[in-house]
Amino acid sequence: MRTLVAIPCMDMMHTSFVISLTGMRMKGETKFVYSVSSLVYDSRNGLARRAIAEKFDRVLWLDSDMEFRPDLFQRLSDDLDEGRDMVAAFYVTRKDEIKPCLFKTCGYEHYEDHVKPVAKTYYDYPKDSIFECEGVGFGGVMMNVSLLKEVEEKFGLPFAPMLGFGEDLSFCLRVRELGKKIWCDSRIKMGHVGLKSYTEDDING
Repeated sequence: MRTLVAIPCMDMMHTSFVISLTGMRMKGETKFVYSVSSLVYDSRNGLARRAIAEKFDRVLWLDSDMEFRPDLFQRLSDDLDEGRDMVAAFYVTRKDEIKPCLFKTCGYEHYEDHVKPVAKTYYDYPKDSIFECEGVGFGGVMMNVSLLKEVEEKFGLPFAPMLGFGEDLSFCLRVRELGKKIWCDSRIKMGHVGLKSYTEDDING
């Protein structure tokens, strides 16, 4: 099994992320690739192309403002081994109203003269469980490269932002349009580093 660890970043990485990354336990052949850009969707699209071109089996997406336990890679990999295409670890936002980076509803409401993008945070998510959802943030997501290829073949650039959505939820919308499932494993928790490391205990929405 060949896995690309894909890390889009700007001009810095948090110390706690680097510590987490150097302590991460992996299995199989693994390659780390960083993409530096102020446009996250551009970085993700470039990393996706590389994963496909170099014939990796899986991609682990990691944001450079996250911290996590050493078993993150192995646990997400185990979830995919059970037959899933895409699984996210659980984490929360790091500023303003602290809430899960997880969406119970993600899509469009259609009216006569316009469409309205709608994304409803999943507050009542199953605790310490693996479950389906409609959208996830990409702070820590593992997926099969075959899924990336399907999205690219049907839609072009997989992370190109759609009306009203960032690159992560735009990708999730495309995955669901293909009839594929998106999973979150709330047993696998990550910290989101801001003025402090925000976790599940800080949810106040």
